[in-house]
Amino acid sequence: MALVKAADPRVSFAELQQWPDDGRRYELYDGEAIVVPAPIPRHQRVGINVERLLTEYELATGGLMLHAPIDIVLTEYDVVQPDVVFFRAERRHLVDMSKATRVPPDLAVEVLSRSTERRDRGRKMELLARSGVPEYWLADPVRNVLEVYELQDGRYALTATCEGAMQVSSPTLKGLAFEVSRIFES
Repeated sequence: MALVKAADPRVSFAELQQWPDDGRRYELYDGEAIVVPAPIPRHQRVGINVERLLTEYELATGGLMLHAPIDIVLTEYDVVQPDVVFFRAERRHLVDMSKATRVPPDLAVEVLSRSTERRDRGRKMELLARSGVPEYWLADPVRNVLEVYELQDGRYALTATCEGAMQVSSPTLKGLAFEVSRIFES
């Protein structure tokens, strides 16, 4: 009796790129394709404020800020689209501007939404930590709170929970300090 080998049910990034454009955004978690819903206006405003902040830092340091939709290909079966990512100046050259990004960023930022918060705090956070992303921010547009996580021993440790006029300093992006209320301005 001949053995029949089952086909791998996982979706690879190469396969995902062959799918017809249906207007949706997808992330891959160990080959499981997850639809990323479109953000609501408040989510977008907070994301834009993070982008502005990191663009200023980019101009001052020579780093590189990118925003969703952008595929961050961590493995052929693990692809995420954080709301905002940043690469320090000394790593900027690793990003090929004409292809999907295949290197982990120095900072990944997620603006929380009800539909994605569980994944942002769970599978995505674990995947980014496993991939060596040194810093991860979760911006909560309902509570106006920014959580800063730093990679320590392969896992994220919450190093700051900030709101209002509190000052935030990035542990990874040297010299980046700001008042957290800047992120949550309307």
